[in-house]
Amino acid sequence: MSLGDPRRFGQVALVVGGESGEREVSLKGGRAVAEAMEKLGIQFSVVDGPRRLLEHVAAGHYDRVFNLLHGRGGEDGTLQGALSIYGVPVTGSGVLASALTMDKLQSKRVFTACGLPTPDWAVARRAADGEAILRSLSPPLFVKPAREGSSLGMSRVSSDEELEPALARALEYDETVLVERMITGREYTAAVLGDRVLPLIRLETPREFYDYEAKYESGDTLYRCPCGLDEAAEARLAALCLEAFSVLSASGWGRVDLMVDEQEQPWLLEVNTTPGMTDHSLMPMAAKAAGIDFEELVWRILQTSLNE
Repeated sequence: MSLGDPRRFGQVALVVGGESGEREVSLKGGRAVAEAMEKLGIQFSVVDGPRRLLEHVAAGHYDRVFNLLHGRGGEDGTLQGALSIYGVPVTGSGVLASALTMDKLQSKRVFTACGLPTPDWAVARRAADGEAILRSLSPPLFVKPAREGSSLGMSRVSSDEELEPALARALEYDETVLVERMITGREYTAAVLGDRVLPLIRLETPREFYDYEAKYESGDTLYRCPCGLDEAAEARLAALCLEAFSVLSASGWGRVDLMVDEQEQPWLLEVNTTPGMTDHSLMPMAAKAAGIDFEELVWRILQTSLNE
């Protein structure tokens, strides 16, 4: 299908890599996006990391940015704020949404304030905080660095004795750690493109949880799309995910992760404003189920930079 004139985008910077713990995921997705841009006839250059990008932007080399940086420095609002100073539009969410969604703790506070369901949690800043946390939360628990993605530094805690070592591990990644009640049930993800939720995907892994290996390296993770829900149930979850996306001021494209417990109660986990675009990634998978091939998905993501 004809998507339009690629010249409308001008010269595009595809920014990838960076220095976060998700660098390799970004580089891999960047190769796929660059191949799609070539086929689409878009004029672009690949730039590694936000510092180099801003040097080029300051020199007036680019008309817009396709942001495929994951984690801090690219997904947390800092890059978005710097680009806004130069008046260069960027794909996806702006400063506020990027900062809120990168910080799982702040996201949960917004969800709670807006009456949206999210699992009970506590905050740790030292491994020794585990003793106090166990007075209000009992295992099984999940321990997560507040501002990391791709499950980096994340642990499942099945007993009291496991909490302190899990906190110590997470604190290697972030000074603030989220301890969250584990929800037993089914895991789903909802990709958002524009104001539309794409078909939900159900995730199934034989591992303890959907960790980094399950996301990017393992061949034993099952992705069910259609997700197995009836039309009405999927529509209800989609509406909840779109509301979660909205209350965090997210826009353009992204992904909402959630659980549904054994009583069919949904629980929001987090929102991701720059999802992966690798061959294991969920955003392209959901788009394909909606009849959107990878090249069209790249085009439509790049279009989100025109909305500013």
